[in-house]
Amino acid sequence: MRMMLVGAGAVGESILKILQWRDPNGSWLEYVLICDYDRKRADEVAGMLGGDRRFETSGINATDREEMKRVIRDHEIDFVMDAAPPFASNMIFDAAFETGCNYASMGTWSVPMDEPAYGLGIENSYLEPMTKYNFDRHEAWKEKGQMAVICIGIDPGVVNVFAKYAATELFDEIHEVHVKDGGNLSVPGADKDDIMFGFNVWTVLDEVMNPNVEYDESRGGFLVEKPFAGQEVFEMPEGVGLNTLVKVEHEEVVTMPRYLKQYGLKKATFKISLDENLIMALKVLDKLGLRGLHPVQVGDVKVVPRDVVAACAPQPKDIGNEMVGKMLVGVHCIGQKNGERKEYFLYQPFDNQESMKRFGCQAVTAQTGFGAALALELIGRGIWRDAGVFSPEYFDPKPYLKLMEESGFKYGIKERGEQSCKSGI
Repeated sequence: MRMMLVGAGAVGESILKILQWRDPNGSWLEYVLICDYDRKRADEVAGMLGGDRRFETSGINATDREEMKRVIRDHEIDFVMDAAPPFASNMIFDAAFETGCNYASMGTWSVPMDEPAYGLGIENSYLEPMTKYNFDRHEAWKEKGQMAVICIGIDPGVVNVFAKYAATELFDEIHEVHVKDGGNLSVPGADKDDIMFGFNVWTVLDEVMNPNVEYDESRGGFLVEKPFAGQEVFEMPEGVGLNTLVKVEHEEVVTMPRYLKQYGLKKATFKISLDENLIMALKVLDKLGLRGLHPVQVGDVKVVPRDVVAACAPQPKDIGNEMVGKMLVGVHCIGQKNGERKEYFLYQPFDNQESMKRFGCQAVTAQTGFGAALALELIGRGIWRDAGVFSPEYFDPKPYLKLMEESGFKYGIKERGEQSCKSGI
């Protein structure tokens, strides 16, 4: 595989560190071109890889399709990994297709209406619903014999693998899948008013403040609500404890019905635990119009409000050593086995201090990078292989879980109401 990584942020950095560790001799990862809008950042990440000659760098504008195509051809790239902000994902996706490359991403772009209708029907609140741009092009990719695998991080990503495993191995019928993204990360001694973006600022502004979506077959399909709906308290394992969760827009609620309806799926939700300071900040930014995408005139220049917020906010790559605790992401699955109702929670815990020590990345980004890196390994080794556009639920989940066990990417399977827990180590 000759890969171009587009986006050398914190997650891109963690992906490369894990890929290098998993394949130090280049048995399947032959070459990587690290690309970023900021060439210095790409060089910085390459410097962290100890002079490995497989890794080179380039500056790139991920919204310029023709520039990306030229770079792909100049470096004989055959695989494009999209780790850029979501607003560039469609252009990267198209550049890969038009140059004959295979492709993967950790998420997709969506565009809500200025005045969402809310209620039943995702098309009534979104000009471009998440994943639609990609899945609409499935037949074109299939016809050319190319493969695109979208949503390969932790969530979406690992949780999609968990849901497929539950559907095929734990249940006779799976009825509900509820993704839970939480943890107990904290910064001892931090100011009580501090605000922390644990992930790409652009992504947070989109996912959290966009109208949220869930799937409920009994109510007619996709239901859309205002931000921060569906609050619940959920008990997380591994000592993480109680998390207060709210619904946000996330790809799993679209991809899981696409692939798991055949196993009986009737309902899918995504909920995340958000710090109260971050919630308040996001609400203020939204009311002030500071997450807007349209340029505004400021003196003699035009600026995009969201670009200003993204530049000024604390960056995930700069947060790490001071945090303690864990991230914990999983899926609460409900279904039937031998005529009885069963519930399981399949999850992946990630300790921040261990993450910093092992990979030099904070848990939120390293957990996502690990999820993506293992999927890339399966693709690079030809284990996940087909033509078209897919998300992880399409593939056999067992090779992925095997890689998790081999690599020490711990996971747990806990029957709800039971004390016993099966873990992969």
